[in-house]
Amino acid sequence: MNEPNEKALQPAEATASEAQLKSEPEAEAPRVERTVESLEAEIAALNDRLLRALADLENLRRQKDREIEEARKYAIANFARGLLEVADNLRRALAAVPPSSEVRDQLLQTLIIGVEMTEKSLLSLFERHQIRKIEPKPGERFDPNFHQAMFEVPSATLPAGSVAEVLQAGYVLADRLLRPALVGVAKPPPAESGEPTAGGASVDTHI
Repeated sequence: MNEPNEKALQPAEATASEAQLKSEPEAEAPRVERTVESLEAEIAALNDRLLRALADLENLRRQKDREIEEARKYAIANFARGLLEVADNLRRALAAVPPSSEVRDQLLQTLIIGVEMTEKSLLSLFERHQIRKIEPKPGERFDPNFHQAMFEVPSATLPAGSVAEVLQAGYVLADRLLRPALVGVAKPPPAESGEPTAGGASVDTHI
């Protein structure tokens, strides 16, 4: 007598089990979704950190490349400054020779040729190592980045503030100043009303 009842209950139990199985995924879905969102946020954060680290590494590489390039370019700066005096002395030696003496004395002429060749070789060496001479012409604008004013020269023909004369040439290594050119700077001549003058050039302390 009991068997029919048991058989009658089986479909109802199966239906309940099916409903329970269907409800479990539905209840699990929000938790899975939250887990996926959390993982996606973590991946995005890690990706951002990775991109920042790569950018920092690239910036560091570029900085080191610049430092290496500057070290390579300016490593000879101190040595080059020492050679500038040699170039100055060669030029002074040539400038000190009277033109008539060169014609009169063959031995002196030979010596002059040797000094000129030495100067030419030195300047060629400078050029190979990007050492450039700064020797402004009269009338060029005074540039405080490359020129050092030593005195003022009254001039009616040159613009005020321009280079009037060069005492000593300057030099740059690549784009870095090794030594400024020492120059005299033009200023307007005194008025004709008898205004007292300094009787020549005066040191300019304002330039």
